[in-house]
Amino acid sequence: MRLRFAGVFMLGGFLALAAGAGAADDPAELLAKKLGEFPGAERGQVLPITSPALGGAFPNDHFYVLRFRQYPLVMAAPALLQANNLFVVRADGASDPLVNTGALEAFFRAALRPATTDAGAKEATKAWLRLVEEFHQDGFFQFSIPDDSVKSVPLPNGGREVTGMSRVVPHGGDQGQISASLTFSGSGQLLAASESANIKRGVRPICQATKLLDPDPVVRRMAEDAILVMGKAAEEYLSEQRARATPALREAIDRIWQRILIEER
Repeated sequence: MRLRFAGVFMLGGFLALAAGAGAADDPAELLAKKLGEFPGAERGQVLPITSPALGGAFPNDHFYVLRFRQYPLVMAAPALLQANNLFVVRADGASDPLVNTGALEAFFRAALRPATTDAGAKEATKAWLRLVEEFHQDGFFQFSIPDDSVKSVPLPNGGREVTGMSRVVPHGGDQGQISASLTFSGSGQLLAASESANIKRGVRPICQATKLLDPDPVVRRMAEDAILVMGKAAEEYLSEQRARATPALREAIDRIWQRILIEER
């Protein structure tokens, strides 16, 4: 069975889809127009960012990340961009890239509707966490925001402080969490937002697929073990290696992929 990609657009393909969208206010077309302002952006990958909290906090906006891959080789981001760049597409066009939490906080303070209830403030906090995850994402992490991690505390001035946590799903050595704190005024305006992260990366692709046929059985076993630990997260890497491999190595990659599918059922 061949490997396949899902949910990821290389920018060239994304631009082609946007060109065929037709409607002048189509989010993909608006984003493609903005990305065209950044030479070298076509080397990146465009992914939509969704979550119920984002849809609730920003019902009329669309969120995307432009990511430059870091594994197995670092793809340097072009000028004015970082490895991970958030874009917000609104009715009047796409935003400039949000490249750090400072820029994201400025967007939240300008665009977030007043959170006059605990429920609304907690939803905004989950939306903040969902977007902040992307600044720490390298394409392999999985995150989860437990409902019981988001807590609201009243402040003496009538406002509230809401804290929350996005936890790294333990897999392949990945571990840690992102903590967030959002402070709202008595009228529900966002006054400040912050985050701190304590994250450890696990196994990442380097050259493991090329070692599946190594004459040294120890090297072969180490390569197999590392790929199995990465599991389905290694799909894109394995697909690329398969495309340039010899017939014998393609068969070895297919075998290891079948093991992954069986073991992760």
